Amino acid sequence: MSEPKPALRLEQIVKTFPGVRALDDVSFAVMPGEVHALMGENGAGKSTLMKVLGGIHQPDSGQIIVGDEPVQMRSPLEAKAKGIVFIHQELSLAEELSVAENIYLGELPRRRFGRVDWAKLYDRTDAILSRLNVGFNARTIVGTLSIANQQMVEIARALTVDAKAVIFDEPTASLTDAEKSVLFDVIADLKDQGVGIIYISHRMEEIFRITDRISVLRDGLYRGTLDTADTTEDEVTQLMIGRKLDLSRNVSHHELGEVALEVRGLSCGHLFEDISFTVHAGEVVGFYGLVGAGRTEIAETLFGLRTPSAGTILLDGEPTRIHSPADAISKGISLVPEDRKGQGLVLGMNCRDNMTLPQVEDLTAGPFVSDGAEIAIFDLYRDKLDIRTPGWKQIAGNLSGGNQQKIVIGKWLSMHPRVLIVDEPTRGIDVGSKSEIHNLIRDLAAQGYAVIVISSEMPEVLHVSDRIVAMFSGRIIRTFSSDEVTEDNLIQAISGITTEQAA
Repeated sequence: MSEPKPALRLEQIVKTFPGVRALDDVSFAVMPGEVHALMGENGAGKSTLMKVLGGIHQPDSGQIIVGDEPVQMRSPLEAKAKGIVFIHQELSLAEELSVAENIYLGELPRRRFGRVDWAKLYDRTDAILSRLNVGFNARTIVGTLSIANQQMVEIARALTVDAKAVIFDEPTASLTDAEKSVLFDVIADLKDQGVGIIYISHRMEEIFRITDRISVLRDGLYRGTLDTADTTEDEVTQLMIGRKLDLSRNVSHHELGEVALEVRGLSCGHLFEDISFTVHAGEVVGFYGLVGAGRTEIAETLFGLRTPSAGTILLDGEPTRIHSPADAISKGISLVPEDRKGQGLVLGMNCRDNMTLPQVEDLTAGPFVSDGAEIAIFDLYRDKLDIRTPGWKQIAGNLSGGNQQKIVIGKWLSMHPRVLIVDEPTRGIDVGSKSEIHNLIRDLAAQGYAVIVISSEMPEVLHVSDRIVAMFSGRIIRTFSSDEVTEDNLIQAISGITTEQAA
């Protein structure tokens, strides 16, 4: 019996931009009915390779073969016509249109005289949505949906064509655990139908849960393919970054200072209730819990984005009221938001202007902003945080995820806060950059900053935190010191099981 032919094959793909060889002789194949992970650090060449595959970039040399047919992708529409479908991390939806119109945009079923066949459109769409088990229908306006449900609309698009290969680019970044399970069921269904799947993610637990093989890029070069069942996270990581990572638990080697932030009985409507905790200077306090536990809402309240309904906030032992973000900044509280692209950066602005944005008024000389002062601030924090960019003129949207996050952190450090809140510090960032951000957080604590880290990743909170606050349904269930916490008791706490119940 002959070996099955690959659903998709890339052979010796080369792509060069001015001064940069982004892809250098990259070759790998995806089999029908296979979930094939593509991994690598930010900047390794994954995005460029996918843009070549999707017809956005033309390769300098090399070949793309779909089934038996060598093809040239000149546009995303041509790629789709060849059976190559993309589920992008960045949403590309028309929010004013219905779910059905978004899913079939450019391919609306027609009746006589070119009129849209709305009944057929809605029937087709609802049939697809029923496979995804979502709580909305074909007529729902996309702009009224949550980000997670908008992501499900993107996924529904892939089910409208006879796909040979589907590329998922960080598809779970905005999904809840329940929605992830639905997505993985969809992927399993596509796999059963013989579709080849390329799955791009930085989440190791997902890679080892659903993929069959893992291909790795580093510095634009293909570094090898591993059978998922026969490899380990450590082996994949070393192939990605060329070195071992320190994944040990946090052990502080410095003395903690006085209490910088104290929260007593803080409540905010139905979002969270009776929250009390402290953060010392030189300490990292991690907040861990399921989606909807209230962690981000607490951060937003401390930063003046929400108004508390009860409770007291004390800075350096003094009660204070925070009415707005400007108020929080003036009192020494800074927030690195969960959505760095939507809330932390102006992607079309250069690195210098992004970093100095909150203090433009303080850097004016007469009617003009002082270029020299801005550049000095950028240079200082570029060196401190090891931000890898050719210079301050680089557009922030062109940086890797890790370097974008460092720009946001540098922006708030330049304001010299007493308390730094970092929400999901490594979301969408590769393992090598994660390690750098973790080390940076620990270094900031060693320098005397009071740091709050909110994370949905257990290894992250275990690695960086001196204490961990476990939350469930808007309440603190338990606070652990780094030497008493275990994975079991942390999972129990975020599931709402108290110490007494566990006993």
